[in-house]
Amino acid sequence: MIQALRKLVTFDEFVAKYPDNTGKRYELHDGVIVDMPQPTGDHEEVVGFLAFEVTRECIRLNLPYFIPKTVLVKPLENESAYSPDVLILNRPNLVNEPLWKKESTVSQAESIPLVIEVVSSNWRDDYLKKAADYEAVGIPEYWIVDYGALGGRRFIGNPKQPTVSLYTLIEGEYQVSQFRGSDRIISPLFPELDLTAEQIFQAGAYPA
Repeated sequence: MIQALRKLVTFDEFVAKYPDNTGKRYELHDGVIVDMPQPTGDHEEVVGFLAFEVTRECIRLNLPYFIPKTVLVKPLENESAYSPDVLILNRPNLVNEPLWKKESTVSQAESIPLVIEVVSSNWRDDYLKKAADYEAVGIPEYWIVDYGALGGRRFIGNPKQPTVSLYTLIEGEYQVSQFRGSDRIISPLFPELDLTAEQIFQAGAYPA
């Protein structure tokens, strides 16, 4: 479970103190510093697989995008800052980001074509808080990859099953499409992406 330190801090205070020398990951949720749990191996294999597939598509299409190691996404309307599992940045727009050079932080939709969160024990943040804040920022595409079917039934159905929920910004609001099993992921950003939901879910499964 996430352990939150309940002293409210500003974004400026947060970036001045974190990351620290513990090697842990932190996020800021409405002024609350959140200690992110150490991810499982399965989680990291899914993250790595997705980062590889998306990078390969960016290279194939010669897009000016890259995936950073550690960058914060800061909604302008609140004291929050998120560290997505996979974040695609649009390099040409970074010159317009006032917090980029010194704090590796982005806040503009033009800088962020796609965010991917791979669900872990803190699934409510992905489906509720982050979805609302990414929508407010205007990020055009947001994937929630729930390979362990951890999310609530209102999000992934009953009975629960592994699901990729793909949120697309349409007239300022997210519209969601869901993919399971052999469904091919339909991404507005990468319309030619040849990837099924099951391939993502089985990213860590190797033949004996």
